Parts: sequence; C-alpha cells; structure tokens
Amino acid sequence: MTAPLSSHTRHHAARMVAYALALLAALMMAAGPVAAQSILRDAETEALLNDMAAPLIEASELEPGNVDIVLINDPSINAFVAGGQVVYVHAGLLNAAETANEVQGVIAHELGHITAGHVVRFGERTSSAQGITLLSLLLGVGAALAGAGDAAIGAVLAGQQAALGSFLAFNRNQEAATDLAGARYLSGAGISGRGSLTFFERLRNLEIRRGFSQADEAAYGRTHPLAGDRLQTLRDLYEADPAWDAPDDPDLQERFLRVRSKLYGYLAEPHRTLNLYPDTDTSVPARYARAYAFHKDAQMDRALAETEALLAMEPDNPYFLEVEGQILLESGRPEDALVPLRRATEITLNHPLIAGIFGHALIATEDQKNFAEAERVLRAAVARDRFNPFAWYQLGVVYAARGDIPRARLASAEQQVMSRRYPEALRNAQAAEAGLPVGSTDWIRAQDVALQARSELERIRDAR
Repeated sequence: MTAPLSSHTRHHAARMVAYALALLAALMMAAGPVAAQSILRDAETEALLNDMAAPLIEASELEPGNVDIVLINDPSINAFVAGGQVVYVHAGLLNAAETANEVQGVIAHELGHITAGHVVRFGERTSSAQGITLLSLLLGVGAALAGAGDAAIGAVLAGQQAALGSFLAFNRNQEAATDLAGARYLSGAGISGRGSLTFFERLRNLEIRRGFSQADEAAYGRTHPLAGDRLQTLRDLYEADPAWDAPDDPDLQERFLRVRSKLYGYLAEPHRTLNLYPDTDTSVPARYARAYAFHKDAQMDRALAETEALLAMEPDNPYFLEVEGQILLESGRPEDALVPLRRATEITLNHPLIAGIFGHALIATEDQKNFAEAERVLRAAVARDRFNPFAWYQLGVVYAARGDIPRARLASAEQQVMSRRYPEALRNAQAAEAGLPVGSTDWIRAQDVALQARSELERIRDAR
C-alpha cells in the first residue's frame, strides 16, 4: 500500500503541473498572435504597403492577388506571418523605420516565411514540443505520486528544457534561413539591401541598450538570431549584390514619411506628437501629424488649419481631403464634411474605406434625401471589400431607416461575424434569412453568414 503524500511533495507536484501547463499554453498561444491584437485600416497606408510589397511578391513568385499586408495596432517593433499568405506589420515597426527601403527588407523576410511554409512547420514543431512536455508532465506526476518528489521535479524540468530548446532552436533556424530568402527577393526586385542592414543595426543597438547579451550562449533562449549575427551573415551578401547601389525610390520614401507621421499623430498622445513635430516644422509629414494631434486634443480650428495648409499644396490629394472630412464629421459638422469626402471618394474611384466614411457622413446629416446616396455608396464599398465592419454597420442603419429590417439584420450579422460576436451574428443571419425573398442573393448570403457563425461557435465549443 502506497504511503500518503507529504504536504511538501503535494506542493511540488501542484507546482509542476501548473508550470508545465503554463508552458503548454504559451506554446499554443504562440501559434495565433493576431487574435488579441487589433487591425488598423487606412486607405493611404494600405496602398503604400501594397506598392512597397508588389515587386518583392513578384520576385518571390507568389501570386500577387493572394498576398495581403495587414497593419496591426501594436507599438512593438515586429512583423510576422500567422497562417495563409498574410504579412502582419506592427505600427511600431513603421515608427521605428526611417526609410521605405528598411520596411521592404522586413517584408521580404516575411515573404520568405510564406514561401518556405514556415507557418505550417511552426505548428508541427509546436505540437512536437507539447508532446515532449506532456510526456515529462506525466512522468513527473507519476514520480510525485510514488513519493519521489525530487525525481518528479527533475523529470518535469528536463522535459520542459528539451521542449523549449527544440522549439526555440527550430525557430532560430527558420529565421536565419528566411533572412537569406529575403535577400534573394530584394535582389530579384532590384532593391538594395542597405535598408535591411540599417534596420538590423538599429535592432542591435536596441538590444544592447536594453541589456540583451550579444554572447553566443545568450542566443539559446531567443526565438530570433541576435541582430549582430544577422548583420554579419548578410552584409557580404548584400554588398556583393548588383542592386546594392540602386537608389531608393523617392516617391515611395515621401509616401512613407507621410504615412509614418500620420500613424504617429493618430496613435500617440497629442503632446508627444506636438513635441516631435513642432509648429516650426512646416513639412507635409509634420502638418499631417499635427492635424491628427490637434483633432485628438479637441483643437478643431488648429486641426483644420493644418488640413487647409496641406490642401493648399495638393488640392486633389484624396487622403488630405479624407482627413479634413473626417475632422469635420467628428466635430459635428457632417454637412461640411460632404464636400471633401465626396471628392476623395470620386478621386479614389470609390475606395471602400473612404467611401465608408463618406456614407457615414451622409447618414449623419440626418437628411433623408441623403440616404439613397449613402446606400449606393456603402453597397459599392462592401461589394469591393466585404471585410469592412464599419461600412456594414452604416449600411444596416440605412436599411433600418427605410424599414428594410431583414437587410438591416443581414448587415448587422456581417458586421458581427467580423467582430467575433458569433451568437449575435447567428441570430441576425437566421432572422434575415427568414425575412428575405427565397433564392435571392441576400437570402443566400444570410445562409452563408449563419453557417460561418455556427461553425465558429462549434470550433470554440470543441476547443474547451
């Protein structure tokens, strides 16, 4: 008969179980970093990222229409792929970069992960690491139950060390191989690797300032190779490439500086923006940033003064018109916002994101005469970009205002399923289906949305 466990042994066993399960959770969460982060949508930024990526996608031999570049609202310096042919770029990376060429180096690297199938292999290695840890957990608990507390601790810790070492070494090897793939794509696109080296140099300086050791043994517990190691590997490769002396694209660089300042003004606290871009700086990027900072600080007259100065320089710039319209709309002046937003929508040929704001302004006037135009604009917006919850919400408002409740509920379901509000999406989709003409396009779409919501609810239930 086995002797009862001492309180000391029971305490060790409980700690081992908790520690091992925590590691398992960390490994599983690493496979889905996007879930807890929000996506930033901006027409100008997306156009820039797509134009920067286009020659690299072509050089990688991926299909251009199948690759998306998505901006994540995260201040850290990072980019990653997490399933499918999607490159996620943190806003913090754009803020840390100084040139478009630097960002292109990062995008080239991430495309290398896609072409090598690293996301799939990442999942395989995560499962392998989980298997090692589970085995060590079972051995450790078994030893603890037999009264051998020290042996139990040793079994669990050894298993954890093996799992973590295998997992991180695999990830570092992926990163090193992908650096070389990124260099090939930059070369194939005729883009210099100067920016890539500059960016890695900046990362290395950050590592040093933040106290990360540059010694070889410190690399063991890291998911990426040390920036210094990457610099040493890539420098000779880039400098020998025929594209090394290729000049940066001046148009891309100017657009990058504008987008970077725009994002900073939108995301940072106003006082930080105004310190970084003082009134004495009358450049386009500085005015762009200040327009957002003043708007966030409820200094509407000063915000509009900045947009007016921008439009005086470039009267037909759709993004300047969009910002002015947005400031007017959010200042409670929707009628005044219609002129710049209508013009921006026309110039961009009904860009879905800009058209969505224009549709919102038309509705915000509360003038029923504007609702027919709002419906037309918003339907065109969601036809081109179904993943636009804001436009779907506004379209639902239009339908409800005219008494078309089934289509209003379908629009709500579209918006809710994208916001991961699956129970509400399912209820609204089913109600829409019941009220729409059988066999109509919207009736079929209601069935599709209901199926998607139901599938997600079942997946969540099964994962518990």
